[in-house]
Amino acid sequence: MKPPLPRLHAVTDERVARRADLADVASALAAGGGADLALHVRGRMLTGLEHYEVAIRLSAYPPTHLFVNDRLDIALATGATGVQLGWGSLLPEDARRLDPEWWIGKSVHDLAEAEAARTEGADYLLVGPVFATPATPTTPTHPKRPPLGPGALGAITRLGLPVVAIGGITPERVREVKAAGAYGVAAIRALWDAVEPTVAARRMIEELVA
Repeated sequence: MKPPLPRLHAVTDERVARRADLADVASALAAGGGADLALHVRGRMLTGLEHYEVAIRLSAYPPTHLFVNDRLDIALATGATGVQLGWGSLLPEDARRLDPEWWIGKSVHDLAEAEAARTEGADYLLVGPVFATPATPTTPTHPKRPPLGPGALGAITRLGLPVVAIGGITPERVREVKAAGAYGVAAIRALWDAVEPTVAARRMIEELVA
């Protein structure tokens, strides 16, 4: 039986995955997030071995949950709780054949994509970018997409699937996306680059469950 879907998702990118202090920050996030935290292994430019090694490292912080983006082989090999699929991945219904206990999410960027993901059988939606993100060369989540804003996010939440908001999410903005109907939030910089990762994770979860 799979556990509840985590409300807070700490997503890596290539920069985060290769940081020397990855384990220290992951441990601090785990202290603040506990079972409500998913550590997402994501990095399109990582080699398969790098992706696997990061997944192994991030699986070592129970009661947090390991989620793997796109690489279903690595998710299987590391006993991940969930997978996050992009538009070049398998359909959710096909991924479910590999492990029916996975939480299977789909990344979407508008209402039409969200409706399609629901039809395909996704368990939850990762929706973004909700807010603008700084256009830096190494860390933007969706640098070329205009932000959806809370209004469009709210329309997607009304489809009935749990929605995890991403893109420009900070502790200060969690309450706003929750008011729009979001179940949870995901972030890269606001968590991995936080001065106090434990405090940042705890604050976001407190805002989500308040």
